[in-house]
Amino acid sequence: MDYERRLLDQLKQRPIPHHIGIILDGNRRHAHKRGVSEPCEIYQRGAEKLDEILDWCVELQIPAVTLWVFSTENLKRSQAEVSGILSAIEAKVAALARDPFVQQRRIRVRAIGRLDILPESVVVAIRAAEAATTQNNSMALTVAVAYGGREEITDAVRALLKTEAQRGAVLSEAIEHITPEAISRHLYAADLPVPDLIIRTSGEIRLSGFLLWQSVHSEFYFTDVLWPAFRKVDFLRAIRAYQARNRRFGR
Repeated sequence: MDYERRLLDQLKQRPIPHHIGIILDGNRRHAHKRGVSEPCEIYQRGAEKLDEILDWCVELQIPAVTLWVFSTENLKRSQAEVSGILSAIEAKVAALARDPFVQQRRIRVRAIGRLDILPESVVVAIRAAEAATTQNNSMALTVAVAYGGREEITDAVRALLKTEAQRGAVLSEAIEHITPEAISRHLYAADLPVPDLIIRTSGEIRLSGFLLWQSVHSEFYFTDVLWPAFRKVDFLRAIRAYQARNRRFGR
């Protein structure tokens, strides 16, 4: 704990990321090590980790965190596993809507992704959490569910072209209006700052489509720690690594 406290004090002396994205990976391997095979229980431990993440972000006054909890490609898994993941997400999001800590710390909850392909009960839980926290403005907790980076860019371009069509633009005009700035305005959460730091747990060294558009200048941190075993000291080390980087933004 003394090491953790010293590390925390050191981090507070340097710039803290404004937006952190986390790819939550390693639930199944963690469960296998513990002899757990029931799908819902596999992902429940990972969902519980969210409370700790919120604690750590509040302590460091990080204003935005985005968690990738379920990808569009995850839908290809077995029905039992998909049901286990979605059950854990639904229960956790429903709990967030009632959590006094979320209200006290003014945390706004919202979800991004192709929510229309999710079961109705999951969407209802998400909308309830969004409605309960819509006035909160100290931290933005964004849950990426049924999310894929390619899908987000595709949907953004579609939304842009739909806007152009609604204002009566012909195809040649619409093409001229397709710019990086215009696409950015039509992303799922266009008001969020781009992520400064993206963390992936479990030892995999790839983004797998997470925030593809937004991460062009992000710093990446990969750790072998499995998501349910991710500790505060692991989180602090990721931020320390971020602070040690020389961010040039292509210049």
